[in-house]
Amino acid sequence: MAVIGYARVSSTGQSLEVQLDMLSAAGCEKVFQEKRSGRDGKRAELARCVEYVREGDVLLVTKLDRLARSTSDLYAIIGRLKEKSVGFRCLDNQIDTTTKHGKLLLGVLAIIAEFEADIRHERQMEGIAKAKANGVKFGRQARLSHDDIAQMKARRKKGALIKDLQRAYKLSKAHVYRLLAA
Repeated sequence: MAVIGYARVSSTGQSLEVQLDMLSAAGCEKVFQEKRSGRDGKRAELARCVEYVREGDVLLVTKLDRLARSTSDLYAIIGRLKEKSVGFRCLDNQIDTTTKHGKLLLGVLAIIAEFEADIRHERQMEGIAKAKANGVKFGRQARLSHDDIAQMKARRKKGALIKDLQRAYKLSKAHVYRLLAA
């Protein structure tokens, strides 16, 4: 039986160090780690981890939200582990699916974790809506003003070459074509 760890943070600005230290102290022989959002579903290292574990192994995480993005996602992952006869443990909540009490606790905590994530998302959307109502603009700032775009279109109508417009406005070829088409 091997203890295999999985650690994840949502963005490149966050550190995996605390999770890695906890997993190492818990006796993990190997740790899969990645820096990416759990909501996008593209967690290559998690997929490699689930593929790697063997019958009798235990997958260990520090917190449930590091493993799954929703209750259904958690149950899908736990289901794949169960098919492979792999146990699951979570340090933070002392969950151990090799016991009946651990399975019960997993279900209850998964629902609470999803509820908390939904509340966070709702608050974030409220904050964004309020900021937009107050005139805050999100996204990348336009590189050219409306006047610059009108001027570029006029130059093109007079016969200016795309490569000349690229150079003059410091834009890629695709960007010039997009602006001219708009």
